[in-house]
Amino acid sequence: MIEVEARLYATLRKYSPETGVGEPVIQQMPEGSRLADLLLRLGVPKSEVKTAFVNNRQQDEDYRLDDGDRVAFFPPVAGG
Repeated sequence: MIEVEARLYATLRKYSPETGVGEPVIQQMPEGSRLADLLLRLGVPKSEVKTAFVNNRQQDEDYRLDDGDRVAFFPPVAGG
């Protein structure tokens, strides 16, 4: 098992209401897990995520997670 920190921003925070702003959700994941697996574990639909960063680098959903990774998920930006 590996341990990763995930942070959900903006409208994605509704999937982890018990977590404070900017606080990580700590997840134990099987080795070989990918970003898509983490989204599934967190209950976040892929369609609601525009960008994912792992250790401050943008990655796609097929990125293979490593122990200690810090992940941030962002929705599409809206505004005018």
